[in-house]
Amino acid sequence: MAQKVKLSTIAEALGLSTATVSLALRDSPLVADVTRERIKEAARELGYIYNRRAASLRTSRSGIVGVCVHDVMNPFYGEILRSIESELDRNRQTFILCNHHDDLSKQRAFVDTLLQLGADGLILSPALGTPAADIGLAEENGLPVILIARTIEGAGVHGFRGDDAYGIGLAVDHLVSLGHRSIAMIGGTRATSTGRERETGYLDGLHRAEISFRPEWRIEGPRDRHSGFDSAATFLALAERPTAIVCFSDLVALGLMYGLARGGVRPGVDIAVVGYDDIEEAAIATPPLTTVSNGQSEVGERAASALLERLSGTPAMEHTTLIRPELKVRRSCGAAGED
Repeated sequence: MAQKVKLSTIAEALGLSTATVSLALRDSPLVADVTRERIKEAARELGYIYNRRAASLRTSRSGIVGVCVHDVMNPFYGEILRSIESELDRNRQTFILCNHHDDLSKQRAFVDTLLQLGADGLILSPALGTPAADIGLAEENGLPVILIARTIEGAGVHGFRGDDAYGIGLAVDHLVSLGHRSIAMIGGTRATSTGRERETGYLDGLHRAEISFRPEWRIEGPRDRHSGFDSAATFLALAERPTAIVCFSDLVALGLMYGLARGGVRPGVDIAVVGYDDIEEAAIATPPLTTVSNGQSEVGERAASALLERLSGTPAMEHTTLIRPELKVRRSCGAAGED
């Protein structure tokens, strides 16, 4: 068996102290950039592997953060993760990712694994049905938690998400300004804080415009592209069709537009469609999708920063930071705007 390469091996090869080598491999600013890169290159050539477990015993920090979301294949979460990764990279933290797909048992197994690994913290978009006690259990066992996208009443921790009620209200107000008086909402469920807030925004928008709510025009459930496509059949089967639709997300809106087009109804011409989230695909859809930008990048950056502050000793607080959304007018609602 080959002899294990030690810090002293690198130090001896370069004529430096073991302390300098150790600092360089931990990216300490106390070591000059040129020297740090020379040490890292020598470590690679000699086959040195950083022992994170030993380092965690010395510092009581593992350098590992868990990130758990519904599904990273959803571009909404992908954009949040990109910002989280960028912020953690600047602070030399590594993250482990889990997609829970709203499976509470999978989420709990991931949290258990983080606790066993001695992870430093968790950024979580909680699965449907997550009780506040689950967050409390993680916190009590030394795993600080920051919530994103969805929040849990009584969790006792900081959460970051877009102001969903305000954002959907922007969409409804815009459709009303175009003359629409019959507006449906498709997608989402009141089982999540996001679903409740977006439905509230829809209902409040109707109320402001003195438009009566019609239950048959509130189609719950769809949250992805495929279910949005399937919901087109339900919509097309309505005895009386609305002239405009607000969707729970861009994925729902994009799937719905495909389904409507297949049914002979032209989005942006025969019916107005507005999405939510402003994912990258929205601007290049056919037609380009009017939507609401929900601040995903800011959510990810601020959540990661808040977790790093917790790791520096800032106490937990139960507070939700709402990011203010912006309406992006394009062509799916029949009005010329940004392409």
